[in-house]
Amino acid sequence: MGFAELFLFAVGLSMDAFAVSVCKGLCMKRLNMRQALVIALFFGGFQGLMPLLGWALGTQFERYITPVDHWIAFGLLALIGGKMLWDAFHEDDEELSCPADGKLDLRELVMLAIATSIDALAVGITFAFLRVDIVMSVGLIGATTFVLALAGVAVGHRFGARYEKAATIAGGIVLVLIGTKILLEHLGILAL
Repeated sequence: MGFAELFLFAVGLSMDAFAVSVCKGLCMKRLNMRQALVIALFFGGFQGLMPLLGWALGTQFERYITPVDHWIAFGLLALIGGKMLWDAFHEDDEELSCPADGKLDLRELVMLAIATSIDALAVGITFAFLRVDIVMSVGLIGATTFVLALAGVAVGHRFGARYEKAATIAGGIVLVLIGTKILLEHLGILAL
């Protein structure tokens, strides 16, 4: 897997964190860079940690799954991307619950960071089968999510929630397309 593909993975995976960061930015009366950095660190840290955990799990089962790894990668990525698309089109817009004092709830932030990075755990499992450089992958996914989450807070503060749905749709499409590409390459239909 090349750098460009890995970067697309990172962007696709970070779209949930971006969308949640937009919501967090909506709650800020004034852009608070300290809080924005904390939000970005949580999302980037968890998004980097989860593929590492998935990779560790995947390496334990590698010899059993190698013959069908391309189908697993396609299935997981299509499922994750499909869920992102489903959520974008079927979730009701919920009222924002902004704290009156403007402080971050760290417990809520941990839960949001875990929830938005579960898909990265599944991608980490596929990384084990695809023999991806895990250190570079984890670093790039974490850094990309950090930057996009930071941007999401700023976008949320500035423009509101109008880009949240588009970001989730784009992330879902990217993950489905990458999964399809992996499958087609392994089946010999696509040679890149």
